[in-house]
Amino acid sequence: MSKTVFVTGGAGYVGSHCAKAFANAGWTVVTYDNLSRGHRDLVKWGELIEGDILDTNALVTALDRVKPDAVAHFAAFAYVAESMQAPEMYYRNNVRGTMSLLDAMLETGVRQMVFSSSCATYGLSDDLITEETAQAPINPYGESKLICEKMIRDYGAAHGLRSVILRYFNAAGCDPDGDTGERHDPEPHVIPLAIRGAMDGTFTFNILGHDYDTPDGTCVRDYVHVSDLADAHWRALDHLSKGGESDIFNLGTGRGHSVLELADAVSNVAGKPVPRVMADRRPGDPPRLVASAEKAADLLGWRPQHSDLETILKTAWAWFESEQTRG
Repeated sequence: MSKTVFVTGGAGYVGSHCAKAFANAGWTVVTYDNLSRGHRDLVKWGELIEGDILDTNALVTALDRVKPDAVAHFAAFAYVAESMQAPEMYYRNNVRGTMSLLDAMLETGVRQMVFSSSCATYGLSDDLITEETAQAPINPYGESKLICEKMIRDYGAAHGLRSVILRYFNAAGCDPDGDTGERHDPEPHVIPLAIRGAMDGTFTFNILGHDYDTPDGTCVRDYVHVSDLADAHWRALDHLSKGGESDIFNLGTGRGHSVLELADAVSNVAGKPVPRVMADRRPGDPPRLVASAEKAADLLGWRPQHSDLETILKTAWAWFESEQTRG
């Protein structure tokens, strides 16, 4: 019999890609999303239950009916700049929401969770980041994710909840089959913004900060194709379903690209220059974030297959081109 996974935030960018990976691996998928930042048409792999993670009673009702074997938790606000401007939103939704979900899991007897965490929990680091790197977030978004990690571990120690926490670096690209993709309003992410700059002659790509201590002065990030992230989440679920112990993994490629490199790569894919302008730094952005993912390779057998920059950009370009066609 197929196992069931309850996917909070499954109508969003990473959540919908993971829902597809879970379904392809034979899991029955049920998405729980309030659609405030997700999209109904991206829920293609199983049932959608509309609800808010802050509503513990609604979660209990849904979990009691679905009786999932595990929860995959993606429902969170995830914009660094927004978290600097409205930290209360992030602590309320991300921290209280996760606690609400954990309480509902306890009440309904669900004891396995895959948690979507972030490299933002690390803060500043010039070195290759391992799972042992000190966590010292420099923005409320990263702080909220770190608090959630601690809660999950504490609930686990007290109540027998087993979890896999996945700290992933910059999710990028879109489903190679075109079944789902990235859709944010407003769009905060660098790759969609650069692509929009190439597609739309009226749009200029703002490079936020050009005086960082990096080779070309712009931020350096480790970009991971979202389909590779989805593969890692499926492997984490499989690990738990086979009785594996709680663990934490970085998901990255070990290689960073600067924002200027990225803009040049988009120009190559587009066949024309990306209009760009140098702007001020965005508060809360660390200069460099690059991951070591050796642990995920060793213990989960995870190795990125789509995370070269050309594949990331071509799949993203195809998705945004199709979005323009859909209007």
